[in-house]
This record gives sequence, C-alpha cells and structure tokens, in this order.
Amino acid sequence: MRLILLGFGVVGQSFVKLLLSHSTDLYNEYGIKPKVVACADNGGIITCNQGLDLDRLLSVKKKKKSVVQYGSNTGTSGILDVIENMDAEVVIELTPTNITDGEPGKSHIITAMKSGKNVITVNKGPLALEFPSLMELAEYNRIEFKFSGTVGGGTPILEFAKRCLKGDRILNLEGILNGTTNYILSKMYEGLSFSQALKDASEKGYAEKDPTLDIDGYDAVAKLVIASNLVMNMKSTMSDVQRTGIRDVQATQVVNERKKGNAIKLIASCDGKKLVVAPKPVSKKDPICVDGTLNAVTFTCQHSGQQTIIGKGAGGMETASSILRDLIDIRNIIRS
Repeated sequence: MRLILLGFGVVGQSFVKLLLSHSTDLYNEYGIKPKVVACADNGGIITCNQGLDLDRLLSVKKKKKSVVQYGSNTGTSGILDVIENMDAEVVIELTPTNITDGEPGKSHIITAMKSGKNVITVNKGPLALEFPSLMELAEYNRIEFKFSGTVGGGTPILEFAKRCLKGDRILNLEGILNGTTNYILSKMYEGLSFSQALKDASEKGYAEKDPTLDIDGYDAVAKLVIASNLVMNMKSTMSDVQRTGIRDVQATQVVNERKKGNAIKLIASCDGKKLVVAPKPVSKKDPICVDGTLNAVTFTCQHSGQQTIIGKGAGGMETASSILRDLIDIRNIIRS
C-alpha cells in the first residue's frame, strides 16, 4: 500500500516507527507492505515513487528538523498537487487541529477524496466543523474515511460503539474526552487551586502554552460532535453544543463535592438531541470518574444497558496505533 503522510510531528514519527517495528507482522498477518511515497511537514514535502527510506526519514527529521532535507525531490508548495496526482491508495492527514476553519487539513482531506484516495486522519478540526459533508463526499467518491484516533487517541472508543455494540441502540453517551482538563481537575481534587493545577499540567507537558482549546472545552466539544455523529447518526457541528469550560471551577466547589463522595469532571454528553460539555459532579463510584489524563465514556444502550470504556486519550504512540488500526481496516475492505 502506497501512503502519503501529511504531518510529521510526534504522531507521524510514531506511526513510521510502528511501520518499521511491525513490518513483518503487517505483511504476514494482513498482507500489508506499506510504502510512504510522500511525506510533508512545515518545511515542505518530499516524494519518492519507489518509497522513502523510513529510517533515513526519521533521522533527517531529528537532525535537520524538516523532511525536505531528505533529498532533492522536494518543494515548499504544491502539497495539494501531490495529493491529487501522486499514485497512492491512502492519504494520512496528521496536521494540527484547527477548529476555526479546519485548514489545512480540510483541503488535504477533500482533495484526497476527490482524487479517489482513501483517507485516515486524527485531525479533529475538519470533522468537528463539517462532519456530514465530509461523510457524504467520502460516500460519493466511494472511498474509505477513517478517523478512530480523533476521539480517545489510542483507546478504541468509536470502534467499541460501532462494532461491539452493533445490533443494539445507543440511547446516550457521556464521559471524559479531554485528558488535560481531567488532569487539572484531578489535581484540584487533591487540593491544588485551578492556577496551580494548570501550572503543574503545563510543566508536565499535558497543557499547551495556550491551553484555551482544552480548559474552555473546545477540544471536548469537537470530540463529542464526532462521536455523536458517528455513533448516534446525528448531523451536528460545534455550534450545536452547549459549552462551559473549567476556568471558573473553584477549589471550594471541589472540596464541597469531595465531602459528598463526588469529583467535579468535565463531562461531554449526548442523548440523541442535546449535546453538552460542562463541568459537573460525578460520584467516585461511577466508572467514568477516572483520574489523571485518562478518558472514559459510558454508552447507555437499549438492550445491553451501560457499557464503559476507559483508556489513554492521547500520546504519540497510542494515537499512532489507531492509525495502524485504520490502515488494516482499509486493507481488509479493499481485499474483500
């Protein structure tokens, strides 16, 4: 399978490391012999019809900071042309999330779809903003569009709902979809103030320099939109979600709830009609009341009752594993 890799940060590099370490298993078990024929980062794009040397690609990125130093067949523009005209079966879109207009990921995905290429992405922006239209475009062009890593990172939250709960009807979903806010609230439960907990999260690398997307709830909103659309067949966008972040959560509130056996968590919920992201008290006995950077989602089903899945919501290698899952799915579909 020929792959075009767009974005070569932590997740992209982790994915390439997975390809290298699992090459024998991928071929023996799934018949996949991947070739990365193009790779792009902030510096530009490098292409090779015969497939790039992945060890060299990683080395160049580490030592020279950009893949364009790999060789002569490079360019600082023309990425859309490469997506459209390069012979490849799958485009893997890993550029940073932009919830304002979804770019450049949205253009990458649309161009790939229109050129008949299957798409894998962990970029939440385009899906959060235009989920219905992107799904329609994928169906119209008869390509596979996979995005399991957008919700839960390496934890298969979306696949659990779509596959393990197949045949049942999901009536409600609620849970913790953002690890950064969960870490901050967990530290507040231990006695820190909001500002102290945010500082601690920043020092440990859990919070970005500008933590707005996390602490104001936008990241959880984006994930809720994706999950509700895929799992509950809604046609919602970010503007349909009632959003409240955690900036105004006071230490006194946390202490009062702790005395009652509760912890305040940023909860994303959908009942098929209403979508909400807001901090609320959760019983410490509730399975979704996890601590640290963990994510947890409970699905309430018509026949099987409540089912909860818990796991890491982020991390380079964890998210890369979701891309590999999606790639295997696409291979199986192509072969069937």
